[in-house]
Amino acid sequence: MKCPKCKDVNLKATKLDEGLPVMGCVQCEGAVLPLLYYRDWAERSVMKPEATDASAVNHSMGESIRSEAVDSKVALNCPKCSKIMSKYAVSGCSANRLDLCLSCDEAWLDGGEWELLKALELSKNMPIVFTEAWQRKIRKEKTESARLDRLAQSIGSDDIERVAEMRNWIAQHPRKKEIVHFLGLD
Repeated sequence: MKCPKCKDVNLKATKLDEGLPVMGCVQCEGAVLPLLYYRDWAERSVMKPEATDASAVNHSMGESIRSEAVDSKVALNCPKCSKIMSKYAVSGCSANRLDLCLSCDEAWLDGGEWELLKALELSKNMPIVFTEAWQRKIRKEKTESARLDRLAQSIGSDDIERVAEMRNWIAQHPRKKEIVHFLGLD
C-alpha cells in the first residue's frame, strides 16, 4: 500500500499505541488505521489507564512526537480501495480533520493527529468524530467562535468579557425568561 498523502512511499507496519497496529508512512508520519483494529484495541484498553505523559507513548516509527498535527488539506484516496476519503473535523479549536474511507472503514491519521486525539481525550472514543452529531457540534462551536470574534472587533476585547459574564448570568438565572423579555431579546 502507498501513502495517500506522499503518493510514492510504501506504508510499513507499525503501532500508534501499545497493541494498536497500523500501516504508517516514514516520510509524513501519517498512518492508516483500520477501525476494526481500533475498536478491538479500544475494548481491550478500557481496563488500562491512559498514559498521562505524552513522552511515555510508544511511538515505534522512531520519530519524536509532534507537538502540532499537520492536516492534509486536499482530499485523499483510500490506500486500500482508492476511493475518495471523507473528512471529519476533530474539534472547534483545531483545523485538523480525520479522513475516513466509508467503503473500507479505514481512517487516515496525518502525522501528529493521534497525539491530538489523545490531548483532546478522544483517543479511546475516536469513532464519535465520524458521527453527524459530533460534526454538528463542531460547526456550532465554530459559528459561535466566529460570532464572538466579530463582536470583539466591534466592541473591543475588554467589553467582550463583560458581555460573556452577562450572558452566563442570564442563562443561569431562574427568571431568565423575564430578563430576556425585558431586554427585548426574545
